[in-house]
This record gives sequence, C-alpha cells and structure tokens, in this order.
Amino acid sequence: MANNDDLKEFQTVIGYSFNDIKLLELALTHSSFANEQRNYEQRDVRPPDNERLEFLGDAVLELATSSDIYNDYPDMPEGKMSKYRASIVCEPTLALCAREFGLQKYIKLGKGEDATGGRNRDSIISDALEAVIGAIYLDGGFEDATAFIGKFILDDIEKRRLFYDSKSTLQELVQGMGKEVVYNDISEEGPQHDKVFTVEVESPGLFKIKASGHTKKSAQQSAAYKALIRLKEKE
Repeated sequence: MANNDDLKEFQTVIGYSFNDIKLLELALTHSSFANEQRNYEQRDVRPPDNERLEFLGDAVLELATSSDIYNDYPDMPEGKMSKYRASIVCEPTLALCAREFGLQKYIKLGKGEDATGGRNRDSIISDALEAVIGAIYLDGGFEDATAFIGKFILDDIEKRRLFYDSKSTLQELVQGMGKEVVYNDISEEGPQHDKVFTVEVESPGLFKIKASGHTKKSAQQSAAYKALIRLKEKE
C-alpha cells in the first residue's frame, strides 16, 4: 500500500511532481482498497477509487498514441494505424510498460485482492497506469501527460509492437525459414488464485527458451518475445 513516502518515491521514479498529491493517491487506489475503507454507516456511498481517472487516462493515451503514429508514419494507411495503436494501448503491453518502472509496487489494493495475486494482474496494473495518465493530465495538462506517455510507453514503440505481436511474428518468421514453432508446457505452480505457468518455445536448430507468466497465454507470449530477441541478436 502506498504511503506518503511511497508517493514521494513514485514521483521521483516517474520524474513528475504533482501539484495536487491527492490526484496521485487516487490514481493508485484500486476499488478493492476503497471498498475496504467503506463507512458502514453510509453503505450506499461509493468510496473513491481510480476507475474514473482510468477512463480519462485511456482517452488521453489514445489521443497521444494516435498523434504519435500519425506524425511518425505519414504513409501508413488508417487500418494499419488502428492495428498499430491497438498493439500499444492493449492491456498486456501497458502492463509490461508499467512493470518496467515498478508501478505495481505502489498500487493500493485491498488485503484480499493483494493476497490473491492482484498485484501481479495485468488488468489491475494497466488500469492503474491509465489512471496515473489521467491524474497527470488533470494536474499538469496534456503536455505533461504526453511527456509521461512518451517516456514510459512510446519510448521504444517497435519493442512494444514486437511484444504484442510476438507469437504471430515468431510464427511467420520461423515458417519463412522452413521450420516450425512448438510450445511445451513445463510446469504449473502456486495456489489456484496465483498460478505461475512455465512454458518452453522451441524451434530445432534455432532456439529453445523458457518463460513464465500468470497465465499460459502470457507465458507463451513472453517466451515468443524472448525468442524474437534471440533471433534478432543472431542476425
């Protein structure tokens, strides 16, 4: 759970100081934490959480990303632009971006949600990232929000797209070499609410790589991404 020291640390990490610190605190407040703080004498009163800021941040992110793609790829058709944007603002990619600067550490979660692995869930982490964008937009305006987006989400746009399309990109690349990609399940560990899946992706003569995730799909995606990086290094 984020306290005042955590909020100061978080601002240092992202390189932005809030004029209204309550906006940041709200952005990091998950509904599970807010519900635990509910006043039982006012059960009909919805406690504040980050969902409204997430709604706002999602819109700011889409506009900033659309503008970036429009300016950087002047010959890209509309349909491809939409697909490109979707690969950047989707849940797994946003969670990847957020984990790179440790956002999950600062989210205020309810005890039950935290105990059942909520801090590792892509949906919770990506929603918090969008809420932070919304908070920065309200606190400092669109320019500060886009600076944050540029620094933490659009800083390596090709890497983000590669992560999103990792399985299909790997499949196409390996098939072009006349080989096949095979995913093997290695292990499944942990309690039902917080499973960790380990898989191995293999293409004989090219690579044999393991990766883990909280779903089998995310583990395969991570393994495929690592395989793509390996192939890129070999080239």
